[in-house]
Amino acid sequence: MIRRAFLALVLALAPLTAAVPAMAFATGCAEDQIDLRGPWGQARFTVEIADTDASRAQGLMHRERLARSAGMLFIFERPDTRSFWMRNTLIPLDMLFIDPVGRVVHIHHEAIPLDETPIPSRSSDVLMVLEINGGLARALGIGTGSEIRHPRLASSRALWPCN
Repeated sequence: MIRRAFLALVLALAPLTAAVPAMAFATGCAEDQIDLRGPWGQARFTVEIADTDASRAQGLMHRERLARSAGMLFIFERPDTRSFWMRNTLIPLDMLFIDPVGRVVHIHHEAIPLDETPIPSRSSDVLMVLEINGGLARALGIGTGSEIRHPRLASSRALWPCN
């Protein structure tokens, strides 16, 4: 009975973990987490990394849900123009296009599930793309100019380096 009550509490609090208090960010960087900050506040997401051709091609295809505090971080070898689509992707997504210093340079809000229309980065300087649940960027206030912190950003160039 106690185990069931604990599980219910954990599940009830899970949606709140995307917006994390500022002092929680003192813990530093981890490969499976990405921190975002801006005038709107701060957020932390647990991420899966897609950094190979195969993992980037698979992305979030065939998934029926994504936890509110989760996402997928696509990491490329060098900055370039990027284009995504929603082939076999069953959930709406926000796509945050990120430059080599960790700045969000474009957000495509609420990409339509199963739509194969290309979604361009609108910048030739994109090193990473963060996919989160559709509508969450607006709900949290995340906008262009927001900064990210992740250990795969070169700390010598990052606007918000890992310490």
